Amino acid sequence: RDTRAPFRFDYERFRRSLRHPVRGGRHGEDAETRARRMKIKEMMKFAWDNYRQYALGKNELRPLTRNGHIGNMFGGLRGATVIDALDTLYIMELEEEFQEAKQWVEKSFDLNVNGEASLFEVNIRYIGGLLATYYLTGEEVFKSKALELGEKLLPAFNTPTGIPRLPVLSPCSGMSWSWGWASAGSSILAEFGTLHLEFLHLSELSGNPVFAEKATLSLSLSLSQVMNIRRVLSRVEKPQGLYPNFLSPVTGSWVQHHVSIGGLGDSFYEYLIKSWLMSDKKDSEAKKMYDDALEAIEKHLVKKSAGGLTYIAEWRGGILDHKMGHLACFSGGMIALGAQHGAEERRQRHMELAAEITRTCHESYTRSDTKLGPEAFRFDAGSEATATRLSERYYILRPEVVESYMYLWRLTHDPKYRHWGWEVVQALEKHCRVEAGFSGIRDVYTTTPTHDNMQQSFFLAETLKYLYLLFCEDDVLSLEDWVFNTEAHPLPINHTDFKA
Repeated sequence: RDTRAPFRFDYERFRRSLRHPVRGGRHGEDAETRARRMKIKEMMKFAWDNYRQYALGKNELRPLTRNGHIGNMFGGLRGATVIDALDTLYIMELEEEFQEAKQWVEKSFDLNVNGEASLFEVNIRYIGGLLATYYLTGEEVFKSKALELGEKLLPAFNTPTGIPRLPVLSPCSGMSWSWGWASAGSSILAEFGTLHLEFLHLSELSGNPVFAEKATLSLSLSLSQVMNIRRVLSRVEKPQGLYPNFLSPVTGSWVQHHVSIGGLGDSFYEYLIKSWLMSDKKDSEAKKMYDDALEAIEKHLVKKSAGGLTYIAEWRGGILDHKMGHLACFSGGMIALGAQHGAEERRQRHMELAAEITRTCHESYTRSDTKLGPEAFRFDAGSEATATRLSERYYILRPEVVESYMYLWRLTHDPKYRHWGWEVVQALEKHCRVEAGFSGIRDVYTTTPTHDNMQQSFFLAETLKYLYLLFCEDDVLSLEDWVFNTEAHPLPINHTDFKA
C-alpha cells in the first residue's frame, strides 16, 4: 500500500514562474486611457450589483423585470454569472464584489444536482471560471470545486470512439445525450474540440494518478480521453483539409459537410493554437493541426467582397454561403495570436489577414444605427457586412469583436483598436444599459431598439473583461503568462524553462 502523502499542487512555485504581476505593475499612463478603463470598471460594478440584488444564485439577471433566469443550459447548476464574473471582478480590483462572489461559491454553490447540462458550456464557464480564479488567487475553494465538477463530466466520454456525446450530461447520474438538433445524434466540433485547455489544468491540479485519490485518478485519465479526441480528428478524412462541424461519436466519421469558423466550429480552431501556446510551444501536434486548418481556411473560405472587405464564408458540402456570424469575429484575434510565431513572410500575411477580418467585423458595427453588430451579416445581393434577415439583426452583448480589438491592440499598438473599443463602450451605454443592468437588443438597425431582458453571463466574463484589458497596460494578464479560454477565463502557460 502506498502511504505517500496525496499530491499537492505547488501554488507558490507556480506564482514565481509568472513573468509579470497578475494585475500588472503600475506605469505612467495618460489620463484618458485611465478614465476609459475606470468607466468600464463602473459598468462591471453596475452589472454585478444588479445581478447580486435581483438574481444572486440564478444563472443570469433579467434586468427589465428585475428577476433571475435559470434556463436549461447548465442542468441543475446555478450561479453561472457568479462563476463567470469572479476573475473579472478580481482583475478589476472590485474587492468587495469579489468577496461577495467568493462567499456565494463557498456557501451556496451546490454540485450535487440533476438535470441535463451542456458539457461544453459547463466546461468553458464553470470549470474555466473556477480554474482561472484559483490560479489568480490561490484560494483552495476554487480548485476543489473545479476538480469536483470535472469529475462529474467524465461519464460523457463513455462512447465507442471516446468522442464525448455532446453536449448534454446529467451531473448527478452521469448519463449523457446529444442535443436533438445536433445532426443525427452527432457531436459538435466546437464542443468536443473545446475541452483541452481546461482538462489539461484539471489534470495538472489533481496530480499524478498513482499517488492521488481515486477522484483525481479519473481526472488524469480524462486527459488521455481528451487527447484521444485529437487522435480521432487527425486520422479522419478531411474534405479539402477542412473540419466539418458534426462528427458521430459512435463511428468517428463526419455526419455532414457543413464547415464554419463561427458557431459550431469556432473554438475548436482557437483551442489548437492555444494548446500549443499553453504548452510553452511544445505541443507541436496542435500547432501543425492549426497551421494546416488555417491554410485550408485561407484557400477555400477567405473571400473579399466587391467593396474590398475580407470575410470568412461558410461551406456547405462544397457550396459557399457568403455569411459571417458575430461568433466568427473572434478569428481576427486568433489569427493575430497565431501569427506571432514562424517565418516572417507568413507572420506578415497572417497579421494582415487578422487586421482585415477585424476591420470587416468593425464595419458590421459601424453600418448599424446603434453602432453594435448583428448576430450574422452577409455579403450578397449588394449588401455588405449587414444582416439581411430579420432573424439575424439582434445583439446579445457578445464579446467576439472586442476580443479581436484587444488582441490586435496588444500585438500592434495601433490606436484605432482602442478607438473602436471605445465606440462599443458608448454604444453599450446608450442602447443596452437599462435601469437595473445591461440587456441585449432585438434589432441593431433601429435607434429605438427593444430589449431582450437578458444580461448574459458572458457579458461579465468576456465583453467587459476584454474591453477593460484593451485599456490596460500589456502586463495585466500578460499574453506571455496567460491563455484565455473561449469564455475569456485566463489559464496559465506552463513555463517549462522555469527554475524554482
